[in-house]
Amino acid sequence: MRVHVLSLVVASAACATDPPPKLSSDAKTETVEALILDRDARRDPRDGGGRAWLEPLLEGPIRVGSRQRFEILFEAGPLGIAEGGVVILQPSPFWGWDPPQLDQSEAPGYSEVVALVEASTVEIEVSTPTGEFLAARMVKGGLRAGERLKFVYGAGPAGARVDRYAESGAPIWLAVDGDGDGVRAWIDEVPVVDVVSAPPAQLWVTIPTTAEPGDRIAITIAALDPLGNAGSSLDEPVVVEHPGIVGLPQSIELSPRGTGRIELVVSEPGVYRVRASTNAFAAESNPLVVRSGVPRILWGDLHGHSQLSDGTGSPDDYFWYARDVAALDVVSLTDHDHWGIRFLDESPEMWQSIREAATRYDAAEKFVTILGYEWTSWLHGHRHVLFFGEEGGEVLSAMDEAYQTPALLWEALAGREAVTMAHHSAGGPVSTNWSYVPDPQMEPVTEIVSVHGSSEAEDAPRSIYSPVAGNFVRDVLDRGMQFGFIGSGDGHDGHPGLAHLGAPSGGLAAIFSEELSRDGVLDALRARRVYATNGPRIWLRVWLEEELRFAVAGTAPIERADIVRRGRPILSLAGTGRREWSETIAMDPLEPGDYVYVRIIQEDGGAAWSSPFFAE
Repeated sequence: MRVHVLSLVVASAACATDPPPKLSSDAKTETVEALILDRDARRDPRDGGGRAWLEPLLEGPIRVGSRQRFEILFEAGPLGIAEGGVVILQPSPFWGWDPPQLDQSEAPGYSEVVALVEASTVEIEVSTPTGEFLAARMVKGGLRAGERLKFVYGAGPAGARVDRYAESGAPIWLAVDGDGDGVRAWIDEVPVVDVVSAPPAQLWVTIPTTAEPGDRIAITIAALDPLGNAGSSLDEPVVVEHPGIVGLPQSIELSPRGTGRIELVVSEPGVYRVRASTNAFAAESNPLVVRSGVPRILWGDLHGHSQLSDGTGSPDDYFWYARDVAALDVVSLTDHDHWGIRFLDESPEMWQSIREAATRYDAAEKFVTILGYEWTSWLHGHRHVLFFGEEGGEVLSAMDEAYQTPALLWEALAGREAVTMAHHSAGGPVSTNWSYVPDPQMEPVTEIVSVHGSSEAEDAPRSIYSPVAGNFVRDVLDRGMQFGFIGSGDGHDGHPGLAHLGAPSGGLAAIFSEELSRDGVLDALRARRVYATNGPRIWLRVWLEEELRFAVAGTAPIERADIVRRGRPILSLAGTGRREWSETIAMDPLEPGDYVYVRIIQEDGGAAWSSPFFAE
């Protein structure tokens, strides 16, 4: 196994710089070994042969977290399965599905397998080798074309629990090792089920963050279950309140999917928050700052996953939630190139489905989608790649020798309307290898916060897990790199824009752009006209002239404002529980290599980070 990884690393180094940069200090070489061995393994023609379906079919969708009995018929393909061959049942290993088990008939996930073969010519042995999937091995005889096995997943009284997050077309995976050599392939035709949200348990209200007097704005209201799932109806009207907004209706009936939208004109300057309530629930919106000349803020989640890698939901589920529930302005679905059940870099049809969904939902000046994917290097850290041109782009996989280092990736993207962004760069699953210094045009901003926590600095609120000393973003700023700051969710729960509802942290990108379009977003990113939050839509403006000034409107009382300069907080100001606050701070001019930014921390843990100002 080691020779595979060495050949990978040597090839990458030889194509990059001299001397070769090191790997990330926490590089997952064993993970890469396993992925290479699987990718390069010889597949027998019988591997992956066959089809499977539910019988009987389920009557309609099922609730998140419910326990079900699934009877699944598998039919061998035209080449059959040899003696010693294996058929594998793999419920999603993500987000709460019960693993199948054979030992406790009364416990969740209990499963059975029966050969439906005339004259009992096949003897099968059933096991759960890793505790995550069910393997039916043909220990005597094999399956001929068209012969069947019956899997009962959730055969006992406790059934099998399904995904805790809503999604359409959730697959129950099956694979076939047709010759029994230990190498399997996933079958193409597998059972799918629709998983719907639990009854509503909360409201979520979103309004734009900025507007000028006379602008038309939209108020979005969504009914969500306890984990932030949407899609279930609310059987009573929602009362909407704000005495300062003229024309606001007293109530609104939500759609059958639990969403609603109110459009009106705001006339008077001020800071507004809209309250929505029912007999059982109440919620308050983010702040809306109405002021002449206020720069427009677009909210984006530029990093998230679907069931096409290791997340929940279809691409359509993802974009619908971003637009109609979270009321984002900009979103990108960035599934992994080579991670999950099936791999994007080996499945042109999956990449095409993402491309088509992004195209369907994109509407300039209404809702902007950006085609993207995640370059998932376990040797150099993860980056997402965003394509802004109409021609889109292809998956340049971290598993491909042509693109397996950051330098090779950037070289392949040169000249395109594309950017890359490092994320969870200080630790988490794997840290970023900052030996490769990005070109500011190709990587102008960095994701400093997501569901993994904050990579800003060791003293950041909700700092990332498994941090690598010296690898925080502030550390690389101290070494002379220059980035704007954004957050994004890196959500896997199908909730772009609201990933922080189901995790201790989330992430959003605040983008200063008067134009809601792909070109406008790209221009703002490259100019670093952005700031980051860990989920809440905090309004933040920062100016640096002869003095440093900031103004903030929070979603909760503000605990403090930290002024960070040259590697450390130089001043911390108490917020004293205010939700609107402005301050002017005398400061010496920046010196070469110097930078300064503002960090706002709310009493509820919500936070915002301005992009740094750098000495010219």
